[in-house]
Amino acid sequence: MNNKTHLGHTARKRFGQNFLHDDYIIDSIVAAISPQYDDNIVEIGPGLGALTEPVAEHVKTLHVIELDRDLADRLAKHPTLSKKLNITQADALQFDFSLLASKEKQLRVFGNLPYNISTPLMFHLFEYADKIKDMHFMLQKEVVNRLCAGPNCKAYGRLTVMAQYYCKIIPVLEVPPSAFIPAPKVDSAVVRLEPYDVPPFVAKSLKALNQVCSMAFNQRRKTIRNGLRELLSVEELQLLNVDHTKRAENVSVEEYVRLANYVTDRKEKAAI
Repeated sequence: MNNKTHLGHTARKRFGQNFLHDDYIIDSIVAAISPQYDDNIVEIGPGLGALTEPVAEHVKTLHVIELDRDLADRLAKHPTLSKKLNITQADALQFDFSLLASKEKQLRVFGNLPYNISTPLMFHLFEYADKIKDMHFMLQKEVVNRLCAGPNCKAYGRLTVMAQYYCKIIPVLEVPPSAFIPAPKVDSAVVRLEPYDVPPFVAKSLKALNQVCSMAFNQRRKTIRNGLRELLSVEELQLLNVDHTKRAENVSVEEYVRLANYVTDRKEKAAI
């Protein structure tokens, strides 16, 4: 068996496949998810079922979204799992997660996410934050560090601000490369994201918040006075009590929301 083949399936580089096989790590992740019988739970990228099988033991039904047709077919023919699975062969980045949610039951989402899509996928899922109870993801450790970062450190970026705007973020567990086949070249970690019912700081326009963050972090070496000059003057930054000599990574989530709300209000006034 070559080191990229596991349970008869060869990992596909284009799908970013690394299959989890360490029982201790698997048990620890399932314990962190703590699946309940009636949960409305969905797994992104079930792969060979390392997490699918133990989670399915606890629940009535498990939704799975798998891009790889071979793996989706394999799950559909699984002797015990197939009865419990609701399989969608699709790209999670394009999938409408509101199709699975209901008013009575928010979604619980989990997955060992391919490193190449983890950030855009989280941004996609944030659009459904009001329909999601919690998310447990295996990610590159560096991405978990970015999610958990505070201002004034290099890991702090646009992903940090947007994730912390939507969710409470709790690191769960670190995972070594040896827990996977094939072993990735990086360390991994599991993180829990719990969307807020009401964010601590409410943005009037998420589009404006995204725009302010994108502009600031696209030029993160510059001061925000320069990075945001197309949007806000030094006088406006001073009016908003945000230090214009700070760089993007020194500005707090609350300050970004304040800047975005000012931009939104100014736009609305100009439209009147």
